Parts: sequence; structure tokens; C-alpha cells
Amino acid sequence: MITKQEDLIAMCRRGDPAAYTALYNQHSGAVYSAILRLIEHTAEAEDVLQESFVAAFQGIDGFKNTGSFAGWVKRIAINKAVDCIRKRKMRFVEFEPGLISEEDDITDEAEFEFTMEAVTEAIDALPEGYRTVFNLFAVENIPQAEIAQMLGMEHTTVRTQYHRAKHKILNTLKIGGYYEK
Repeated sequence: MITKQEDLIAMCRRGDPAAYTALYNQHSGAVYSAILRLIEHTAEAEDVLQESFVAAFQGIDGFKNTGSFAGWVKRIAINKAVDCIRKRKMRFVEFEPGLISEEDDITDEAEFEFTMEAVTEAIDALPEGYRTVFNLFAVENIPQAEIAQMLGMEHTTVRTQYHRAKHKILNTLKIGGYYEK
């Protein structure tokens, strides 16, 4: 049984169906989780997962073994998820620059302790635009400037939506009794 990533990729480049299956089985769970954080509907997320792996396998010759295959296919999936969101014509709320100052962000997040389930529920309760920006920035570690470009938004809007999402999450946790200072 071949498990080395470079060997599987070489076999995929030669069109080996078993290698495609092995790579898919190794990475589909993590990729699906990333997609599901952006797209709530499981059927739609499953479609994006399949489209992502099809695109990855069709473009496997473009994969340079400089990074991980997992990171590469996850990035493809995130871009496909964002495209899916755009196709639904989801509207992100635009805010005027300067609505949030540095003084507004006085929350010391290190003081809070929450269960993962409580945080996940709070994130899931966010409006779709906030949730998308929050997940792309806080969970997927995509820079805000890149998120702005991906979503066709101003950088200040991304920053504002992230800031407001963070505060909504903290408020949800506080109201839900998860917050104790």
C-alpha cells in the first residue's frame, strides 16, 4: 500500500484511479469541514467538495510539491465555496470606513474560556456574511486583504464585519451563560 503523498500524486498524474481514491479518502474530511464552515447546506457543501477534488485532479500537473496537497486542495475548495456564495448573490453589508476605532476593540479574549461546542454554535448563529468573513479570517487564516479581493469587498468592510462578528460571538456566549469574567 502506497501512502507517501509524492507517490500518490505521481500516480494521479499517470491517471491511476486508486491514487485518486487514496488522496480523496485522506483529505476529503478536512476539506469538507472547511467548506461546511462557509456553506451551511450539506448538499451544497458536498457538491463543492466534489467540484474541488475534480478541479484538483484535473489540475494535478500544476501542483508543485513545494507545499502540502492538503493545503492546496483546501485552498481550491475555499475558492469554490466563495464562488458558490457569490453565485447565490449573497449580499454583504457595506459599512462606512471609520465606524470602528481601535478603542472599540478592548475585549481581552484571553480572559474567556468556552467549550468548542458553544463557540461553534455562536459562529453558526452569525449572519451569513459575518460568518463567512469570520471563518475565512479566524479559522482558515486568510489575510483580510485577500478575503476582500475574494469576496469583491473593500478591506475596511472585511475588517468591520470580522470585528462585528467577533463581538456578536462574544455577546452570544455571554447571553448563553458561557461567559464569566
